[in-house]
Amino acid sequence: MTTTSRTEPDSASAGTPEKSEAPAADGPPRLLLAVVLAALFMAVLDVFIVNVAAPTIGSDLQASGADLQLVVAGYAITYSVLLITGARLGDRLGHGRVHLAGLVLFTAASLACGLAQGTTELIVFRLVQGAGSAVMIPQVLSIIQRTFGGDARIRALGAYSAVLAVGAAAGQIIGGVLVGADLFGTGWRPVFLVNVPVGAVLLVLGRRVLPRDTGSGPERARGLDLPGLVLLGAAVSLLTVPLVLGQEEDWPLWSWLSLAAAVVVFALFCAYEVRLARRGGAPIVAPRVLRHPGMGLAVLRILAVMAVNAGLLFTLTLHVQTGLGYGAQRAGLTFAPTAVVFGAVALTWRGWPASWQRALTPAGFALTALSVAGVGLVLRDGGDGGAWLYLAYAGVGAGLALAFSPTLTGALATVRPEDAADASGLLATVTQLGQLMGVAAFGTLFLNRLESLGAPRAYTSAEALSACAWALAATAAAGAVSGLVLRRR
Repeated sequence: MTTTSRTEPDSASAGTPEKSEAPAADGPPRLLLAVVLAALFMAVLDVFIVNVAAPTIGSDLQASGADLQLVVAGYAITYSVLLITGARLGDRLGHGRVHLAGLVLFTAASLACGLAQGTTELIVFRLVQGAGSAVMIPQVLSIIQRTFGGDARIRALGAYSAVLAVGAAAGQIIGGVLVGADLFGTGWRPVFLVNVPVGAVLLVLGRRVLPRDTGSGPERARGLDLPGLVLLGAAVSLLTVPLVLGQEEDWPLWSWLSLAAAVVVFALFCAYEVRLARRGGAPIVAPRVLRHPGMGLAVLRILAVMAVNAGLLFTLTLHVQTGLGYGAQRAGLTFAPTAVVFGAVALTWRGWPASWQRALTPAGFALTALSVAGVGLVLRDGGDGGAWLYLAYAGVGAGLALAFSPTLTGALATVRPEDAADASGLLATVTQLGQLMGVAAFGTLFLNRLESLGAPRAYTSAEALSACAWALAATAAAGAVSGLVLRRR
């Protein structure tokens, strides 16, 4: 039975294990942390920076709604499927060198995306870009877990969680500014090309400060579990493709068969992983990590909060640009209150009274539900919402921060160093799957509702957003009560 105190530490010192020996970084720990968190920020930014650029991409490349969903979600597909394998590669080959290899792939794919001449090219390069992130990002948590200990680890994890979700709203803002600026007539392309100089700088710094370990100990001997990877990839693809393309094709029979097959393949994946672990193999998801106190609840909550976050940002971006007629820059800046409040709350919640700590996550979900519903209410008549909308945006930022940051920190604070790679890969995968499901499910609901209504465009878009807002609020409310249900079980 999972206890509250083990799931969500009540103090900054709760549950920090002793740090195992690991190759020391070649530079100061603060500079190392800055370098890996900058790479994390860039990767998370790219999940959402495309949202604001989506309408411009659609008009420039003549892309359909399903194409745009694949441009946004394609990155998350390979990212989520390959994350744990990326973490395993770090164990085998060394976290520093694998991080740099992923950064090279990500930067090269970003350049290719920025130069793409068609929708198909862009989707393919987005898949490659996601693969680069999957190799690069799992090393961030593993390096933090192996480099920092005690309170320093707690602070580093707090910074990690803040960067992870602030990047979502920041992506909207930066994307809007870049598209609105239309640098040298390049339109949407700078949202990808901006990664090239940043990636180059991080490569230079990373070679100086990242650990130069080559992998050692029992972790290096573990296999990559390729059959498990294939099954997981198939399950995610079978789930995602019909969610993205089903609405465009008017939900044909194959889409329903694909969804049913996704359930079957995922069950086969779980069964295979269990058998592999019993035989002494190295499954993608180690059962002992899943059995860690609080991990199951953390997985559920992270799925919910990231689905709400991604779904709201995607549908709201489409509404303010297609329904309200905002330009990309104004659309991006609309999300500034969410980003600012999220960052402030994510960086300060550990200093709040200890008696509040256990209630922060459910309170965050409840605040998110109310705020998302508020967004739908103030925009339902086709207006711009006025000051009330920005208050609702701020509430969304605070609620998401409280739902996400304590959950992530609590789940990782007590993980043993030897399980750091698997735990970080698992939670990073769940984070990306949540975002993928949010874009696919709520994006499909929005687009389907948009096409089914016959009112004028602004009203139709507002009605579609209102329907999504209620669905998003219900998802957040489920996250608020999830802890009560699982703890009773």
